[in-house]
Amino acid sequence: MKSILITGGAGFIGSNFIPYFLNENPEIQIVNIDKLTYAGDLANLSLIEGYKNYTFVEGDICDRNLIEMLFRKHDFNGVIHFAAESHVDNSIANPDEFIRTNVFGTFTLIDVARNYWMEAPHKYKEQYKNCRFHHISTDEVYGTLGKTGLFMESTPYAPNSPYSASKASSDFIVRSYFHTYGMNVITTNCSNNYGPKQHDEKLIPTIIRKALAEDSIPIYGDGKNIRDWLYVLDHCKGIELVYKKGSSGETYNIGGRNERNNNQIASKICEILDIKVPRKNGEPYEKLITYVKDRPGHDLRYAIDATKIESELGWEADENFETGIEKTISWYLKKYNIIS
Repeated sequence: MKSILITGGAGFIGSNFIPYFLNENPEIQIVNIDKLTYAGDLANLSLIEGYKNYTFVEGDICDRNLIEMLFRKHDFNGVIHFAAESHVDNSIANPDEFIRTNVFGTFTLIDVARNYWMEAPHKYKEQYKNCRFHHISTDEVYGTLGKTGLFMESTPYAPNSPYSASKASSDFIVRSYFHTYGMNVITTNCSNNYGPKQHDEKLIPTIIRKALAEDSIPIYGDGKNIRDWLYVLDHCKGIELVYKKGSSGETYNIGGRNERNNNQIASKICEILDIKVPRKNGEPYEKLITYVKDRPGHDLRYAIDATKIESELGWEADENFETGIEKTISWYLKKYNIIS
């Protein structure tokens, strides 16, 4: 049985990916390592606790001795690397942890994998010749867009926050291991994910949670910052496809082609909640929207051109924003025991 190391699998995207991947690939053994910081929650993986081909390890990807031990014990044939500090506001307040986890952690993982799988630069050990390191990154490494244009794989990097700078650094480390050592690596850069299991601090869960609590719904600045929204399960399907069929050394952008500004996001959620859970006072939830001081260095617009993964690998998103946000809100209403 082939064995894959997944890092950060108790986080938002990882905890959606692992159950999906296990159900699609029951012949593969998954080992999930997660530090269980505030952003990781094992409850997100409760449905697969009894799976024989799933193992959880609580640990830090920066712990080289631990990573080496896991490689020896489980004889990994691949790595899918989700683990990262990812909240921009937190990176502004505490950038050191982002550099440690996102940069040094990625280096530790890929260097251990190289030493385990390879005899020398550009020479894999025979039994590991098909092993792959898949690095999950973000569109934020490209910086910001004006009113027009899309991020392509060839777009120059221009990160504007400590978070995006740390992810850009990790992308370059992975790239260097392909060009210097000939490692079989691949990188995916995604647009903003949303869906079940996302941490409460993120925009969409915050809007839902604040609305249901009858609190002010905080929106940065004028609410006109635009993101390309990708339903998390569509992202998971793209990751699996790239891991299995993507060309070594390549980068694939995964985006939902669903550009919305923060005002539109908040209004749509409020509109759906007005129908599903009307306020007791009869007023629309939209009246709770409040504009707050903007985030420092807040990028205006992100949008991904997903042509490469669509044309080369046949991926396409199953959800548009309207269908995806309905599913997302229903999941949170069940989480908060508001509907069964």
